[in-house]
Amino acid sequence: MRRGKRHGGPGRDGLLRASPFLLPSLIGLMIFSLLPLLISMGISLTDWNGLDSIGAAGFFREHFVGLDNYKSILTGREFWQVLKNTGTYIVLYIPGMLVMSLAVAFLLSRERRGVMVFRVIYYLPVLTSWVAASLIWTTMLSPQYGAVNNILSLFGIKGPGWLLDPKWAMPAIVLVSIWKDMGFFGLILLSGMVDINKSYYEAASLDGAGAGTKFLRITLPLMTPAIFYVLIVSLINAFQLFPQIMIMTDGGPYGATQVMVERIYKYGFRYFRMGYAAAFSWILFVIIMSCTAIQMKAQKRWVHYDS
Repeated sequence: MRRGKRHGGPGRDGLLRASPFLLPSLIGLMIFSLLPLLISMGISLTDWNGLDSIGAAGFFREHFVGLDNYKSILTGREFWQVLKNTGTYIVLYIPGMLVMSLAVAFLLSRERRGVMVFRVIYYLPVLTSWVAASLIWTTMLSPQYGAVNNILSLFGIKGPGWLLDPKWAMPAIVLVSIWKDMGFFGLILLSGMVDINKSYYEAASLDGAGAGTKFLRITLPLMTPAIFYVLIVSLINAFQLFPQIMIMTDGGPYGATQVMVERIYKYGFRYFRMGYAAAFSWILFVIIMSCTAIQMKAQKRWVHYDS
């Protein structure tokens, strides 16, 4: 019995011995993560402009507005329009990104000469900064002189106004985002694809299964953990859409590309309504957490971890 206790786990003595090593990380977590969260929550209950000193005496007594910021956001038309714009981006981006990433992973999983070179080429957009990529694509999507419309004109197609057209501005942002992200997510899916046991494909070939059947019946089911991870990360990234919007459209035209993080930034650092921006950010936090919780609950029905 004594020997079992000695080898059963760290126990209280083990935790005490480990605490000096855990303490620096815990202190860093509290200072740089938990404390800013609490401060942000407090700021969301005020009408602070971002300039007045928070440490001043009577700050909360002077600036406290309670839940007025949340009421103003949730009862205003702007929030629901912004949420609609963000939802439009998500509906267009995630399926397109997933299909393109799967295509990239499938092409790069083939054992062919020079495949490593193509893996590097597909990953290059990921290494490109959003500032540089957005500026380049803004020029390429110019309705008059852009390369995209010039290429379409070769096939007799008149290109749209893209970033200048309220109907096409968000699809243009989606196009650029998929181009930027498919290399990253394709690499994740590639790792899941090459990890599949080749004996499954050999057995399917003996049964006369074709390439399409193998992909639908073997590859996709065994890749569901990687696909689930990609969906979680891409959804969170989609809600945090920001740099390409600010550089390519600045929320226009006519508010067609106004999204959550863009509104948070402008309210905080352009309009100097920091309390309003903080409330906006907490609403976004709740939305992201709710969507993630739904995904975690739903993954039990379609994600297969057995390989």
